[in-house]
Amino acid sequence: MKVLGIETSCDETGVAVYDTGLPGVTGLRAHAVYSQIALHAEYGGVVPELASRDHVRKLLPLIRQTLADAGLGVSELDGVAYTAGPGLVGALLVGAGLARALAWALELPAIGVHHMEGHLLAPLMEDDPPHPPFVALLVSGGHTQLVAVEAIGRYRLLGETLDDAAGEAFDKTAKLMGLPYPGGPQLAALAERGQPGVFRFSRPMTDRPGLDFSFSGLKTQVLLAWRDSDRSDATRADIARGFEDAVVDTLAIKCERALRAADCRTLVVAGGVGANRRLRAKLHEMTAGFGGRVCFPRPALCTDNGAMIAFAGALRLQAGQHDGEAIPVVPRWDMASLPAVG
Repeated sequence: MKVLGIETSCDETGVAVYDTGLPGVTGLRAHAVYSQIALHAEYGGVVPELASRDHVRKLLPLIRQTLADAGLGVSELDGVAYTAGPGLVGALLVGAGLARALAWALELPAIGVHHMEGHLLAPLMEDDPPHPPFVALLVSGGHTQLVAVEAIGRYRLLGETLDDAAGEAFDKTAKLMGLPYPGGPQLAALAERGQPGVFRFSRPMTDRPGLDFSFSGLKTQVLLAWRDSDRSDATRADIARGFEDAVVDTLAIKCERALRAADCRTLVVAGGVGANRRLRAKLHEMTAGFGGRVCFPRPALCTDNGAMIAFAGALRLQAGQHDGEAIPVVPRWDMASLPAVG
């Protein structure tokens, strides 16, 4: 089954074709992502109306490019998958509307995919994929969640952030230190030059039981340290390193707790922050300590992309699931409400 995937939940336009007849990541026939970073940079954050308009401009050319890269015509597609939520409602409607129109014209089944399920399932495209049950850490600019995955489509929330998501905390911390947009990757790069231990910030909510997260207080600690510092380049790098170490340690501590609570040895990590080099190293070290394993998608598939939507949609379409002719989008969507696959 060859499935076209369309992702337009926020500020990346992603398109991909996944072929279930090929194993693992070789089934990804082609994918392309257009980022709107330059468009939103002067505003210091995503402007929803501008994001929607840019998806309108870029989506059709990107579909044509991706099909050409895959060596396929539209008549060779077997289904269409698109992000139906969570996300910005206007941006979601652009992708959903085009996907439904294309499916109707070609008389193909179409399905709306949960954005975070797409992230969660992305590591299953890699070689030696994990098999449920496992624990998943979904960590991005909008979400930080620990989820028990009993089967594809059977998810149980173990813990989540009570305020800022980890990626959001990266972006806001970078902004208060004067780093350019998008701040998270800039801060992580700066932290590479920092000295560990010069600034030590708390590991929030690790001194009490539970699997929830909170990063707003950590952000305030960095603000106070930055305000009282000499603001030199070296100090900026040391503060960035201290912040990154605090976030990475916090995520690792909570992941270990979740694995032990679930009596599980396999951790899956997905979402934009999953590309962080230090987080990957820490979680590999943590899981190896008790004979477990951690699975990531390749860095290019950590951020929003059409490949994860095509893959997640293909799994559901293969199971006989598809949507009607309406164009529903769900800006806020509980992943636990999804139907199981198979």
